[in-house]
Amino acid sequence: MNNNNNRIHILNTQIDNLTMEETLAEVSKAIQENRLIHHTVVNAGKIVALQKNEELKQGVNNADIINADGQAVVWASKMLNKPLKERVAGIDLFTNLLELAYRQQKKVYLLGAKENIVKELIKRTDKKFTPSIIAGFHHGYFKKAEEKKIVQEISESGAHMLFVAMSSPTKEIFLDRYKKELSSLNFIMGVGGSFDVLAGKTKRAPEWMQRLGLEWFYRFLQEPRRMWKRYLLGNVKFIYLVIKEKISKK
Repeated sequence: MNNNNNRIHILNTQIDNLTMEETLAEVSKAIQENRLIHHTVVNAGKIVALQKNEELKQGVNNADIINADGQAVVWASKMLNKPLKERVAGIDLFTNLLELAYRQQKKVYLLGAKENIVKELIKRTDKKFTPSIIAGFHHGYFKKAEEKKIVQEISESGAHMLFVAMSSPTKEIFLDRYKKELSSLNFIMGVGGSFDVLAGKTKRAPEWMQRLGLEWFYRFLQEPRRMWKRYLLGNVKFIYLVIKEKISKK
């Protein structure tokens, strides 16, 4: 659906102007029609990164559905007179799609994170959904030489959906590179650190912080030494990009 009229173009990336409900409807339709949707999300940090990373830029813009994960992206779209309807957080879409898989008796494959994390997530998922919706899993710490074997395993697993919990730009490049080989599935998506959150390793920001667009600040407070460069410098660069584009359009 990458030629739809709901797609906007800002800051060298395309974004689909879809609500959560509309995104879920598109995925459900793809399952019914037995076709593949390659999904991705963008936030402020990813938009900054893709300005200088052509592979990441291609991996994002080649996707069939691109949602705005970060609230800052929604604010930027309004400032640039191309307002998005709402933020569609990747982790919320992921949990909604697990529910959808259960309701429609479909299977999912989980790829990424450390093995103990993905096993804990499967344990929690199996407790919630019986019979199990898990077609298979693999941790995210594999070598490049192992990629094709893992992709074949996913393709032959009977899964309808694939969720990849790796960092950017690894997950975007991986999905863009192998989506042809994964065409037997109906939905493929990168979910970043969602496995860690749903397995209970890390906490998500309170809802009030999410509504105010401060989820990044909550993560920064959890790991300031590791996250200060990504968030503080990244946010400044994002604001600069928005102002630069605003001025250039005048």
